[in-house]
Amino acid sequence: MKYKAILNLLFVLFLCFNCSSNDENEDSIQSCTKTITITQFYILDGASYSYNTEQEVPCDFSEPTSAEQIEPQKLEDFSYNVIQFEYTQNTGNNTSRLQFEIQLNNLSDQPVEGIQRITINSDNIQFSTNYGINSCTSIDANSSCVITYDVEEPHSTGISNTFELIDVEYYLTIE
Repeated sequence: MKYKAILNLLFVLFLCFNCSSNDENEDSIQSCTKTITITQFYILDGASYSYNTEQEVPCDFSEPTSAEQIEPQKLEDFSYNVIQFEYTQNTGNNTSRLQFEIQLNNLSDQPVEGIQRITINSDNIQFSTNYGINSCTSIDANSSCVITYDVEEPHSTGISNTFELIDVEYYLTIE
């Protein structure tokens, strides 16, 4: 019986000395994390767009103090449908007219915020712009949005013989 009591006492002492509070503190320090916002930006067609991301880091990680320039972030799960695209070289009023209606499709499972970029070929000169269109800056998950444009300009600004839609892309402004 004494033998059993001595074994029990030794077992309890073993547990007491092996479970120190230092190990618990080290574990809690190692598992301490925080979420920080990393401020980033990119430049597209002469305009600057912010693109902030959140990241989980250890508690002792120092937060960035300045914004970082990155490459434009294109929405990969994206498609578009041309509903209408019409260029009239001469309307009869000494003007030309560009009209289009394009459906932007967010094929991802997440809502997105961003800007569209339209690439045009005009008289063998290719350029990209958003045409100052401020609609569709957010598109719900697995959803669509339609942009429209209708501008008539005097021939004094020049006349293009051709106007062809090459591509439409959507660039993210928020992760």
